Amino acid sequence: MSELLLIDDDVELCELLSSWLVHEGFQVRACHDGQSARKALAEAAPAAVVLDVMLPDGSGLELLKQLRSEHAELPVVMLSARGEPLDRILGLELGADDYLAKPCDPRELTARLRAVLRRSHPAASATQMEIGDLNFSPVRGVVSVDSHDISLTLSESRILEALLRQPGEPLDKQELAQLALGRKLTLYDRSLDMHVSNLRKKIGPHPDGRPRIVALRSRGYYYSA
Repeated sequence: MSELLLIDDDVELCELLSSWLVHEGFQVRACHDGQSARKALAEAAPAAVVLDVMLPDGSGLELLKQLRSEHAELPVVMLSARGEPLDRILGLELGADDYLAKPCDPRELTARLRAVLRRSHPAASATQMEIGDLNFSPVRGVVSVDSHDISLTLSESRILEALLRQPGEPLDKQELAQLALGRKLTLYDRSLDMHVSNLRKKIGPHPDGRPRIVALRSRGYYYSA
């Protein structure tokens, strides 16, 4: 049974979501501020985190930064009462694996959580993938570029693994989203593009300056060997 950490200052919403998620087979711990959330994370790492952008003692985005520095591959689904594009972009740039606007449908949250949890425990994954100066361990979620180790988020790790499995061959955005995010993209959904952008920044270009990940307009992405 997967344990979730739900971080939201809306006590009534937490009770509602917790009741639904427990009914769906999860264990749930709820925290209503950043301080108690940090204490809970120090005590035991959950299988996934549901994190609100607005917390009474600080920004959920700041807590996300800390999460990513200490738990790079921990699945994180962000929530926001505002649901503004800027919130979504910031959350994804900082490493959130997925994003939902509040009020959210508990069934949709459950589906997103199951998707990120499936991706965190893939049925079969290569132990090591190497192309040129890039060496990637999907199991560890760590890529080494010119012998320099870089930690990837869960989404970045799945994207890179999918691209490395067929270098030079374009992957359609919807296919890549299904493989890497566990779901199809909706209209105006730029979450895949944001994850790819973050991944590009982390691994940088080839030594000769060529981009490692190439975008094809209206088609998708491929890894240039």
